[in-house]
Amino acid sequence: MNSSLLRSALVVASCGCIIAVHAQEKTLKLKQTIPLPGVEGRIDHFALDASGERLFVCALGNNTVEVLDLRKGERIRSITGLGAPQGIVYIPELDRLFVANDKAGIFKIYDGKSFQQISELNFEDDADNVRYEDTTKRIYVGFGSGGIAIVNAQDGKQIGSIKLSGHPEAFELEKNGKRIFVNVPNSRHVAVIDREKGEVVTTWKTDLAFGNFPMALDEANHRLFVGCRLPSKLVVLNTESGDVVAKIDISGDPDDLFYDSKRHRIYAICGAGKIDIVEQTDPNMYTALTKVNTADGARTGLFVSERDTLFVAVPHRGSQQAEIRTYRVE
Repeated sequence: MNSSLLRSALVVASCGCIIAVHAQEKTLKLKQTIPLPGVEGRIDHFALDASGERLFVCALGNNTVEVLDLRKGERIRSITGLGAPQGIVYIPELDRLFVANDKAGIFKIYDGKSFQQISELNFEDDADNVRYEDTTKRIYVGFGSGGIAIVNAQDGKQIGSIKLSGHPEAFELEKNGKRIFVNVPNSRHVAVIDREKGEVVTTWKTDLAFGNFPMALDEANHRLFVGCRLPSKLVVLNTESGDVVAKIDISGDPDDLFYDSKRHRIYAICGAGKIDIVEQTDPNMYTALTKVNTADGARTGLFVSERDTLFVAVPHRGSQQAEIRTYRVE
């Protein structure tokens, strides 16, 4: 390569680096790191007590739920006696914490002040993702080899269940409709539930992208975002037809996915050590905006739109200690 061509190539490369750094700075800015000393193994899903400034973290591999004070930026409690906690929800009007455990499928209910256990339900195996519907005061819990349990939040009693063809991973509830969209990776489809009928009414494919674990919903634009691992893709589905609208390459091992309706972005938290940010130009057009470096195995988190905040869990691996990173979304 002659000198002028080399200079041109270097200019292009440097401009590309500047643009990438600028895009990263524009999207996420690390503002706080909260250490989790002594926490080992995988970290799964989160819940937020907004008024109390508390973050609840399922430390699955540690068999604990870690309680963090966001004002102080420190852990204030570890709830022990759990069996690989995976899903969690906090309901402020009840001041209760609901935790789904993989081992034996136990769903535990705690007082939000004392953290004393109030009661529990036994789903027998692999209680996993949890979602709360405020209008009906119902909690939905994915469990076992194919079911979603329905729990009355106020008394903690199971009031029903919905059968699926395989274990449910992430799922989303329509707020202005009656459907639940469920990732069923072992069946290689998204199940669509009519929650008034309490049954699956149709299933959607993800166009030869499998390992569909995380999910997010843009209800206003009728778009469902599905994170797939085989290969690593963000698949966009039309919720009116079930058709695949777009497929975007993302980093490996996605396990949490969030839609930012204010900025029209999707955040994919990937265990390969990246947060992939995808821009929604319109409901049918998507562009990979940037990738933010995290750490190996950092694959779960929580996006809180009202706070313009993304929390990300970083597990202990090698010299990297377990911690929660708080990013300001810009």
